[in-house]
Formats: sequence, structure tokens, C-alpha cells
Amino acid sequence: MPGKLGIIGGGVMGEALLSCLLSKRMYTPDAILVSDLSHERRQLLIEQYDIRTTHSNREVIEHSDVIVLATKPQVFDSVARDFSGIVVSESPLVISILAGVSIVRLEQAVPGWPVIRAMPNTPATVGCGMTAIAIGSRAIAEHVEIAQQLFSTVGEVVQVAEPLLDGVTGLSGSGPAYVAIVIEALADGGVASGLSRTTANRLALQTVLGTAQLLQKTGMHPAVLKDRVTSPGGTTISGIACLEELGLRSALIEAVRAASSRSRELGNQ
Repeated sequence: MPGKLGIIGGGVMGEALLSCLLSKRMYTPDAILVSDLSHERRQLLIEQYDIRTTHSNREVIEHSDVIVLATKPQVFDSVARDFSGIVVSESPLVISILAGVSIVRLEQAVPGWPVIRAMPNTPATVGCGMTAIAIGSRAIAEHVEIAQQLFSTVGEVVQVAEPLLDGVTGLSGSGPAYVAIVIEALADGGVASGLSRTTANRLALQTVLGTAQLLQKTGMHPAVLKDRVTSPGGTTISGIACLEELGLRSALIEAVRAASSRSRELGNQ
């Protein structure tokens, strides 16, 4: 990975990216500078990762070839002011993970600089995330490759047009909550069938994890796996018939649509 990396915002997602980049040796600690307003947070990052930190966003901007914006979106206007008046010989790549902050707003904050907008999800904190990236008008293939390399350290990466990021938010952004509910409900079903809570939780979690890994490694369509598990007149088809009757499939579809719609609303505020 070329040059120096700056991260504005040392919170959970910023730290997740930092940790994976260092563990996979894409950057060395001396090539990274992180800004955060919290002294305690900066000290924690120094002790944990042996990197340099600062309270000044401008210092990060002036230091870096690639800048990751990882603050809360509510403070974007304040962060944008830190870019004002900065003169650089070569414009850094700005990558934003701020939900709801459009590429247009980002490019207005950094006129002439290449911008990429990214939407990672919470499993990125354990290196199993899903990140969608959307490309600004001034970003070129080299910038796209840098973004893909960065986020591949915390999981899978897919490129989409910016208007589709709301759908990404509704599916992979909010999706971990849906899956958590499914796991919890499966475990509750196990308890209702006589299993201990500990055993039911373990069975539910590993069943969902194993199924996801099986589908990922084989490339099998979910419907094919479902059919393979379902024997004529057996237990699985009885359970599936119940799920269809109670509308699990429709509920999940509508959950994604509702979350996507809300994402659009928030982006327009």
C-alpha cells in the first residue's frame, strides 16, 4: 500500500480498519496518523498499536496520501472546515465511511480531490465485514484499487453506484441485526423443544455460521441447499411450511426495503 494513511476518527470502525491493516502488514505503524478529540481514545490507540495520534484533523490531512473519514456523520460540517485552505502538491484520496454524507457533499468539501464513499458493516470489526464502495467523479482506477485493498482487510468488497448505497444499508448495513434476531429465535425454538439455553445458543450460532460458510465456499445458491436438506415428508419441509405460513421470507424482504427507505430519508435531511 503506497504512502501514508490518515484516519480522522479513532472510533470502533476506524480502529477495526487500523487493526486489520497493521495485522496484514499493509501499512507499518509509522505510516499511520489518527486524529480523535478524546485524549483517552488517542492514548488507547497508541498503547494498542504503537501509532502516532493527534487531536488535529488538519495535521492528518497534511500528513496523508490516503485519508479515511471515520467520524460520526453529524460532525461532518466541522470536519469539512478542517480541509479549507489546505494546499497540497498532490491531492490525497479521501475515503468516507460517513453514512448519509453524499459524494456531492464530500467533493464540495475537498474541491478537486478524488473521493470514494464506502459503506462497511459491523462484522468488519472482526475482519468478516461486507463493504460497498461508490466512486466519485475524480477518482480513477488507481484510487478504486486502493479502496478495495483497504477494505479487503476487513472482509469482502463490492462496487456499486452511489444511489444503490441505500439498498446496501438496508441489506448488509442493517442485516447483522436481522441475522442476530434469527439466531436468537432459533435458540428460543430449541429451548421450547427442551434444550438448555447454552446448548440451544451454541447450536443456533454454529448452524447459521456453518450454513453461510458452506454457501460461500461452494458458491451454491441458497435455494439449492434448501432443497438438498429437505426430504419428502420429512422434518425440514414441515418447518419450512411453517415459516412460509408465518411470512418469514416476506418479513425479511420488507425489513430490507424499510431500512433502505429510511436510509434515503436520512440522506436527504
